[in-house]
Amino acid sequence: MAAIGNRGTVVEAAAFNVEEDVNRLRGAMKGAGTDEAAVIEVLARRTIAQRQRIKEAYKLTVGKDLADDLQGELTGNIEKVVLGLLMIAPKYDAYELRTAIKGSGTEEAALIDILASRTNAEIRAITEVYMKEHGKSLEDDVEADTSGMFQRVLVSLLTAGRDESNTVNEAQAVQDAKTQFLFEEYQKISGRDIEDSIKREMSGSLEDVFLAIVKCLRNKPAFFAERLYKSMKGLGTTDSILIRIMVARAEIDMLDIKTEFSKAYGKTLHSFINGDASGDYRKILLELCGE
Repeated sequence: MAAIGNRGTVVEAAAFNVEEDVNRLRGAMKGAGTDEAAVIEVLARRTIAQRQRIKEAYKLTVGKDLADDLQGELTGNIEKVVLGLLMIAPKYDAYELRTAIKGSGTEEAALIDILASRTNAEIRAITEVYMKEHGKSLEDDVEADTSGMFQRVLVSLLTAGRDESNTVNEAQAVQDAKTQFLFEEYQKISGRDIEDSIKREMSGSLEDVFLAIVKCLRNKPAFFAERLYKSMKGLGTTDSILIRIMVARAEIDMLDIKTEFSKAYGKTLHSFINGDASGDYRKILLELCGE
């Protein structure tokens, strides 16, 4: 029941008592109004594996689905965060991709953020869950909803270079080192950083996806730190991006994302969220962010 990564802010709750957690959640939803603080305290301080145990125990005890009950109690952004926390990682990614595709107009940011940053194993798990949950191929849906070179890049991210072996892939490690070297050599030859060239040669979603790929290869936590910064700076907040990253990375690499955020922007991620969100939505994001 350990966390799915080792650089997260959400770690396994030491004195985990599933029956106690179920009772607290039941109590939080009894009577008029909801005790959001109790919901936050339980769910934001448990790993995904522990939340799955809570969901199972809740179903056995109460005879209802915990996500359905919470959906009936919560609204707005806190509801989105809580429902995301209750899903296993590939299911959450599949859900976010489906939401991005099925609406009027595609949310390209979701397609780019997820497909450019996930590992081969993660992409495989997402495509399997997507088919199981939606009865459709993710690749087919992406193809139907996008076009041109942007579509080709997304499809290649979904299908290319899938190494099926379970052994440590030394060739891939060498390839990653070569990729970094390639970026540096490219800069020497062209006198220009590869990111600058992408910006000069491309535009729109194609530029965004290529930049995301390069940034994730160079430094994934820095990529997410930049996405979080851009989701909150200026007028208004892009909550879909903020929520997706905070939920998806909380137990993988949030510690590194916070370090990169402070390094790049001279302020802590905690202080940004604190100044940008409000109410219970702010509370749950700050729990996921950690001090």
